[in-house]
Amino acid sequence: MEETNEKIVSMIIVAVLLVSVAGCGVEEEKVVNIYTDRHYDTDQDLYDKFTEQTGIVVNVVKADSDELLERLKAEGENTEADLLVTSDVGRLFRAGEMDLIKAFNSDVVESNVPEHLRATDDLWTALTVRARVITYALDRVDPSTLSTYEALTEPEWEGKVLARSSSHIYNQSLLASFIALNGEEAAKEWAQGLVANMARTPEGNDRDQMKAVVAGEGDVAIVNTYYLGKLLNSSDEVEVEVGKQIGVFFPNQETNGTHINISGAALTKYGTNDEAAIELLEFLTGSEAQNDYASANYEYPVNEAVAPSDLLKSFGELKIQNIALSLLGEYNDKAVKIFNEVGWQ
Repeated sequence: MEETNEKIVSMIIVAVLLVSVAGCGVEEEKVVNIYTDRHYDTDQDLYDKFTEQTGIVVNVVKADSDELLERLKAEGENTEADLLVTSDVGRLFRAGEMDLIKAFNSDVVESNVPEHLRATDDLWTALTVRARVITYALDRVDPSTLSTYEALTEPEWEGKVLARSSSHIYNQSLLASFIALNGEEAAKEWAQGLVANMARTPEGNDRDQMKAVVAGEGDVAIVNTYYLGKLLNSSDEVEVEVGKQIGVFFPNQETNGTHINISGAALTKYGTNDEAAIELLEFLTGSEAQNDYASANYEYPVNEAVAPSDLLKSFGELKIQNIALSLLGEYNDKAVKIFNEVGWQ
């Protein structure tokens, strides 16, 4: 009986040792947790590709950008987020001002993304580029009559201009770029002149502005280029037909260039998976991912080794504003103040 008990004890000890040894060989699963305001299938496809190639699991939380910033602020050191992905440098600048993100270094990202599309303090990098252009009704507007953003304030465009609300960051950054280039007074004159020429009180998103153009509510609209790609490739036949009746014009090609902005990413201040997050950024700025952004989401690639999609090429060559993108964030408050002063709703 005693011998039997000794054998049982020995077997238990061996079993425990085997479990311990096996446990030592198990690697902890690598993850990267993303807070993002982007809601495109393209993004999830890219995250899936990244996981397939690296074994790093990507967890995604989607919400409005302002909600994400407030959530990061509230969570503080307890946040699980490693990476903030959002549209418009103004929001990335805001995240920096709120001390929600931290600098990172990556030779790969620096090689993939030109200096003017990265933060000078290494707080963020662009993932894609969007151009904010003038779109017009193909059946009513001769593109030779278009020239600059400023020209849209002239009398001939009275009651013909469509734009979304001034509360949206896209328009705030557009006006901030004018402040950076021309000063506050000139920027205010432009905003005031555009309000005077608006076809209606601002409402809806960029796609809605183009739909209003086709419906005859106005002749021109200020929108981001990729929204036209969304219309032309929509599963809704009505939206496709709208897209077919819209032309694209790059303003200010003979002066200071067309306004661009970005979709970008930053490491969160209290994220704990920095290595995995940086590896994901290196992947997203690499050729494979950049090609997918361009072909499937109609955004301009940040990686100069990748060509724009055929659709974007069809819009023509693009000369962009030569300003530091960080200025769009720095002048955001002044832009909002001007919008309020001129009554741009």
